[in-house]
Amino acid sequence: MTDTREDAALALDAEPDAALRRDDFLLPPASGGDFPLAAYLAGNSLGLQPRATRDEVLADLAAWEHYGVQGHLRAHRPWLEYHEHLREPAARLVGALPREVVAMNSLTVNLHLLLASFYRPTAIRHRIVIEDRAFSSDSYAVRSHVAFRGYDPDTAVLRLKPRPGEDVLRTEDVVATLHDHAHSIATVMIGGVNYLSGEVMDMPTITRAGHEIGATVGWDLAHAAGNIPLHLHEWDVDFAAWCSYKYLNSGPGAVAGAFVHERHLEDAQLPRLEGWWSTEPVGRFEMHPESDPQASADAWSMSNPPILAMSPVRTSLRLLDEVGMPALRARSLRLTGYLRSLLETIADSARLTIVTPGEDERHGAQLSVRVPVDADELITTLDENWGVVADDRRPDIIRLAPAPLYCTFHDCWRAADAMSHELTGKGIG
Repeated sequence: MTDTREDAALALDAEPDAALRRDDFLLPPASGGDFPLAAYLAGNSLGLQPRATRDEVLADLAAWEHYGVQGHLRAHRPWLEYHEHLREPAARLVGALPREVVAMNSLTVNLHLLLASFYRPTAIRHRIVIEDRAFSSDSYAVRSHVAFRGYDPDTAVLRLKPRPGEDVLRTEDVVATLHDHAHSIATVMIGGVNYLSGEVMDMPTITRAGHEIGATVGWDLAHAAGNIPLHLHEWDVDFAAWCSYKYLNSGPGAVAGAFVHERHLEDAQLPRLEGWWSTEPVGRFEMHPESDPQASADAWSMSNPPILAMSPVRTSLRLLDEVGMPALRARSLRLTGYLRSLLETIADSARLTIVTPGEDERHGAQLSVRVPVDADELITTLDENWGVVADDRRPDIIRLAPAPLYCTFHDCWRAADAMSHELTGKGIG
């Protein structure tokens, strides 16, 4: 029986937990309610700012002021090799070899660059597989690649749909679909954690199934990086990309990341779009007309890195590195499990349904909840009346994400209590 009292949440927060780094973040003030700070459960959309970020960015600005162009070589963190500071922590974050990852661009740009290499259609094998409820940008990206190669997106994009009456995909259904359409599939590209439902996909099983039918397999890790443990190298994933502004807390529109498995890194036959930063650094300033691609994921990078935008990513990766994904994941499961238990106590009276799967291996730090009212209006009242920040996906899904670095059990209690007040007319405690 779940203890729904506020004191119970506060007691849980009194237990020491090294994965909680709340004091390292700047929390926004509450818009309403009885507490000075917001209960911020929207880190799946935009993570909060680490306190260290401002000083780190100012230090890079000062280097620009002091050195001008000479900052490329003489700054305290020389700009020419600045991106190297991100490589190893990013590799640890996604379970990769250092040379398999690179920080560059934004998420969808990286997906386009990777699809240019790994989507190699033929007259018979030219379909791309995505989930039907993929984030819109992924749908736009794959449809544009299919059309660019001369095929019809309405038939060449194979969309995976849940069974009737269900909200999430079943791994066995995904695998069966791949085998049923094996002759026509060129590439599989699915979200590692579905943005709408919060479902964690079985990445190793689906990757293996995709390879069994001769397809390349890539993953959009926008909602997975910094949220769940990843082992991209071990899982034999061909390519992947992720953003850095959700669970990585690197700021709006932050520099993204990309992964290419090492078995592809020295494949001279693999087509690739290139730029100045793709070539070997030793010859970069010799200005040859032909590139000498690096035997690393850097071969997919284009231009010199945006230093002022990379500083927040470096700062955030350092923080994640200090905590470590095992401790972060353990705290995430505790928080999300507690929030689920609270919401289940009001599910009938509030007429809400938790869409996100309950098994630990099938969810991250997000619960998607179907509500009986307009979701957009509900999150506005949660914020204005109770100081609870969440987000929604129209028409009826509320997404609550207790990000473990800065969210508390009391934040979860406040969210459930606020929803109970708004949907049932009384509190949860």
